[in-house]
Amino acid sequence: MMTKKSISASRASLILFLCQMITALEVPLDPILLKELSQPPTITQQSPKDYIVDPRENIVIQCEAKGKPPPSFSWTRNGTHFDIDKDARVTVKPNSGTLVINIMNGGKTEAYEGVYQCTARNERGAAISNNIVIRPSRSPLWTKEKVEPKHVREGDPLVLHCSPPVGLPPPIIFWMDNSFQRLPQNERVSQGLNGDLYFSNVKPEDTREDYICYARFNHTQTIQQKQPISVKVFSMDSLNETISANLSDTDFYGAKPLTERRPTLLTPVGSTSNKVELRGNVLLLECIAEGLPTPVIRWIKEGGELPINRTFFENFKKTLKIIEVSEADSGKYKCVARNPLGSTHHTITVTVKAAPYWITAPRNLVLSPGEDGTLICRANGNPKPNISWLTNGVPIAIAPEDPSRKVDGDTIIFSDVQERSSAVYQCNASNEYGYLLANAFVNVLAEPPRILTPANKLYQVIANNPALLDCAFFGSPVPEIEWFKGVKGSILRGDLYVFHDNGTLEIPVAQKDSTGTYTCVARNKLGKVQNEVHLEVKDPTMIIKQPEYKIIQRGGQVSFECTIKHDPTLIPTIMWLKDNGELPDDERFIIHKDSLAIMNVTDKDDGTYTCVANTTLDSVSASAVLTVVAATPTPAIIYDRPNPPFDLELTDQLERSIQLSWIPGYDNNSPITNFVIEYEDGMHEPGVWHYQAEVRGTQTTVQLKLSPYVNYSFRVIAVNEIGRSQPSEASEQYLTKAAKPDENPSGVQGIGSEPDNLVIIWEPLKGFQSNGPGLQYKVSWRQKDVGDEWTSVIVANVSKYIVSGTPTFVPYEIKVQALNDLGYAPEPAEVIGHSGEDLPMVAPGNVQVHIVNSTLAKVHWDPVPLKTVRGHLQGYRIYYWKVQSLSKRRRRHVEKKILTFSGNKTHGMLPGLEPYSSYKLNVRVVNGKGEGPASPDKLFKTPEGVPSAPSFLKITNPTLDSLTLEWGPPTHPNGVLIAYTLKFQPINSTHELGPLVEIRIPANETSLILSNLNYSTRYKFYFYAQTSVGAGSQITEEAVTIMDEAGILPPAVGAGKGYSETLFATSPVIHTVHLTFYKVRPVYPRIRNFTASAAETYANISWEYEGPDHVNFYVEYGVAGSKEDWKKEIVNGSRSFFVLKGLTPGTSYKVRVGAEGLSGFVSSEDVFETGPAMASRQVDIATQGWFIGLMCAVALLILILLIVCFIRRNKGGKYPVKEKEDAHADPEIQPMKEDDGTFGEYSDAEDHKPLKKGSRTPSDRTVKKEDSDDSLVDYGEGVNGQFNEDGSFIGQYSGKKEKEPAEGNESSEAPSPVNAMNSFV
Repeated sequence: MMTKKSISASRASLILFLCQMITALEVPLDPILLKELSQPPTITQQSPKDYIVDPRENIVIQCEAKGKPPPSFSWTRNGTHFDIDKDARVTVKPNSGTLVINIMNGGKTEAYEGVYQCTARNERGAAISNNIVIRPSRSPLWTKEKVEPKHVREGDPLVLHCSPPVGLPPPIIFWMDNSFQRLPQNERVSQGLNGDLYFSNVKPEDTREDYICYARFNHTQTIQQKQPISVKVFSMDSLNETISANLSDTDFYGAKPLTERRPTLLTPVGSTSNKVELRGNVLLLECIAEGLPTPVIRWIKEGGELPINRTFFENFKKTLKIIEVSEADSGKYKCVARNPLGSTHHTITVTVKAAPYWITAPRNLVLSPGEDGTLICRANGNPKPNISWLTNGVPIAIAPEDPSRKVDGDTIIFSDVQERSSAVYQCNASNEYGYLLANAFVNVLAEPPRILTPANKLYQVIANNPALLDCAFFGSPVPEIEWFKGVKGSILRGDLYVFHDNGTLEIPVAQKDSTGTYTCVARNKLGKVQNEVHLEVKDPTMIIKQPEYKIIQRGGQVSFECTIKHDPTLIPTIMWLKDNGELPDDERFIIHKDSLAIMNVTDKDDGTYTCVANTTLDSVSASAVLTVVAATPTPAIIYDRPNPPFDLELTDQLERSIQLSWIPGYDNNSPITNFVIEYEDGMHEPGVWHYQAEVRGTQTTVQLKLSPYVNYSFRVIAVNEIGRSQPSEASEQYLTKAAKPDENPSGVQGIGSEPDNLVIIWEPLKGFQSNGPGLQYKVSWRQKDVGDEWTSVIVANVSKYIVSGTPTFVPYEIKVQALNDLGYAPEPAEVIGHSGEDLPMVAPGNVQVHIVNSTLAKVHWDPVPLKTVRGHLQGYRIYYWKVQSLSKRRRRHVEKKILTFSGNKTHGMLPGLEPYSSYKLNVRVVNGKGEGPASPDKLFKTPEGVPSAPSFLKITNPTLDSLTLEWGPPTHPNGVLIAYTLKFQPINSTHELGPLVEIRIPANETSLILSNLNYSTRYKFYFYAQTSVGAGSQITEEAVTIMDEAGILPPAVGAGKGYSETLFATSPVIHTVHLTFYKVRPVYPRIRNFTASAAETYANISWEYEGPDHVNFYVEYGVAGSKEDWKKEIVNGSRSFFVLKGLTPGTSYKVRVGAEGLSGFVSSEDVFETGPAMASRQVDIATQGWFIGLMCAVALLILILLIVCFIRRNKGGKYPVKEKEDAHADPEIQPMKEDDGTFGEYSDAEDHKPLKKGSRTPSDRTVKKEDSDDSLVDYGEGVNGQFNEDGSFIGQYSGKKEKEPAEGNESSEAPSPVNAMNSFV
């Protein structure tokens, strides 16, 4: 039976709660209604629970409340009534409960310490505030003490104690030197949470006399400093010298050398400790160790992991910081200090408790008499909070009885409420760590219906648009709303209307017959009320004659029409626009009732003109384009820029304005359109003219606004359509009086250059903006949303100020105000800046990779919390690299690639991956400072793809009926090769293709012999590799079987050495079946092995041609990079070489070969460069008769000299004939290099210049896809050579040379008469 009652009671509570949710009233925010309705008090503003006040200022304890009638206020202090009238220093603000305690006239803040509580009361109940604890802030001075100097040996630990005075709130501690510079800290030297400065080991450079501990009390904006501490570090060398100087040799043993030691903890002491922290706070755990070398600190949580995204390491990992701690963060945390000699550790047991926090706070109830409802108050905490109820500030147990309420733990159930049930209820949830207090009123109202919409309100709409008729109402109980049309009309229902919960009637498509009077009726059990509104439906506005497109000559006139039709009860207005902007302010534009006229049309009038017709209810528009063309030619008139204005005069001279007048110069047949006024500031910027104003060309006087403290001069420039005149002569000077600045600096910004500073920058005022002497700036800043006071400093006329010691990346409110000797500028606007950024602290988590296909992957990650970015989030950066190819099974050089995704994105695509490969990636968050830590490397693999083409295909050993095919595997297999496919078909002399034969070859083969082929037949081959995904790109080649065994073998097709031969016999059908040919596009003609080699003024062009006979060739050439047309030279006959003559030395040319009669057939382009010009080469003197005769005479003279020298040597002379012969050896008799295949006709020293690579196929017909196009150019300075199968040179006409194996990059050249001449001279 008890169980059934319990279930019934819980169900009743649920039903009552649902009823409360359904029937609770919403009171409209109508000012008249709110003034009339009774309402219990509600606390709207109060001071914080723990209120620390500045002892230098008056104490203001806030308590604001609303209610009807307006509430009265009373206060308690330390639990007893606080009689305000008996204390002359205490006053209450008018119409408020806020206390003001006057301290500034001799009062003491300490006298008013205590716990205060405010009560707001009216006839409907009483609301109470929190208990407000008033405590004055304290910033006591440091106790006087004698600070002894610290003498310490190098390598020993040291602790400098700060021991700041106990303040309220506690001060912020930092260490600086005498120059107010922060002392550098690192893993060896750091400040503890208690403010002490810890040295894990000291070094000689730690010696100094100005270790100063500062305590900053933010609440009172004061800083206290301790006496400087002197530290003297003795090094081992200096200590031994001191000992040896003071002891005898027998007594001196010397100081022990610097010895390393294992770590020990300086703080905390012992091996274990305990820490209690409250839920939602920041948990700070600290371990500082000493040792030599300096220990490093590592943190772990026993039996668990440190919380991701809430864990931070500070003070060089000596401090563990966990934000927003919860009960789950309780446990044992261990810090381990380690160096090469050992380690030590300390375990901190953390217990997380919780002050009460809301689960469901009670909410106000507005009920009608006889209705039911509930108030629910649910809170949690550790330990579990106790819930207690009060009514009108009195514990509910001793409050007057109310039969309509029943308290059930954290719920109050109301049933059959009456007006006397109105009251304010307080819910108090408390445990040993704090409390929560919430006020919620129950307001029982019995109100007849009221309609808040004004009576006889008129609504006007355009036909075919929706109409909304308002009927705002209130009543308790909630009234029912009905609508009627006309005085005796029936109730409105059906699909033609929409009835909204707030009483509004909507007519979705209003028609002319919808016009009329509508009645709204609101009724409940206390009464009935009605209201009439009126609806008028108007005809839409239409443009019945629209403006039309016009073309007009310059200087003519044009008119646009715009005739409208509108509702006769509406008054329309017509407005004209040009290019969606206002019409020019020009008297040439004349607006009539139904048209726009433009007189004396100019080119500037070209554009789109729009007619806009507006009424109070709608708007329509129509547009047309005006095109201005040149006028009919007239006798030539000389147009020019106007002459400059003259006779400038200054009048009406005031402090901030002056009148300038002038006389225009002659306009030179082009009307002056406007005048430009410029000024010079002779005090701040003499000689520099600035724009001041601009007026119409018909105006010769202007009133100019002036700035204070400027020495003005003015000049005027006339402007017409031709251009601007010369400036006029300058006016007389006018000096304005000094004044306070009118404006503040612009471009104010707050950015940090370091993690602990804020750099405030601005654009300084210009000289004339200073308005007076002594320009300075007042720079003010405060941290945003923390309630700090402004900190200000006045600086000289600079553009930057640096604030040090700021937290990392927090917002600051900043303002910069100008001032001079006469006062301050107006109050400046505040801007928001941020202190310096630091590197992000957390790596993105939950990195996932989704493979889209073999070359594309999608990466997902979880964003990091914005608090950990510690800067402006710029995006995320993905590092990814290929680990190895799964097909080659060999690791490669790791080349990391980077992709950056801007903004707070959580995914990105990785393109360009290699199929069938293993990759790794990680993700990092990026801010303005740089990158954060990387996420753990994520390994993923791409699936197989189709392979690339085989690396080469060559065809060798042609016989009467067989060919040998050799190939190389694909450079990029992109998977596991499963087979090769070979397709081939014969080609006859008319380029028709025969039947296609297909052969599948195992993947491990590299060669194949095709037998049973037709003799003297050309075949075309198609060859490709396959993986499980599909076939790759194919490579093609052609070859011919020989006519008979005695025939000459054609050159081998392809290149490469070493293969395993596999015999394969094709089907005999090739021999027994007559081939059927199909007409296809000819494979030929084609031009191969196209080369160009250049000398100084000519170039040798050669090529190989395959295709129809009797073709005439032509060569086209031009300067490389030029847009000029190609020059064309015809080649006589069917030769496959040509010499381009008359070229410019030292010039790059482009060249190509084509065949006449074959439309569009042309070779690939090549580029070559002619050699530099040489004076001795300008004329080919080797063919001149006089030169030959001169050479003969010189040879005879040399012969005579040799005879004379020989005779003198035989007589014992010392003349060095041998040396002279060596110095002037005739190049004509020097032997030619055996392997130099250069022909003198086309040879030149410049032939050794390399040509552009990649445009030709090697002569051995090897087809290599994706290789590096290696050629002889890579190994020497000569151009590509052509060789027979035995290696002999065949480039007779190309001027090519072989590479000298023994001489590296040196090149040989054939001797010529010119070279002989150069050597001789």
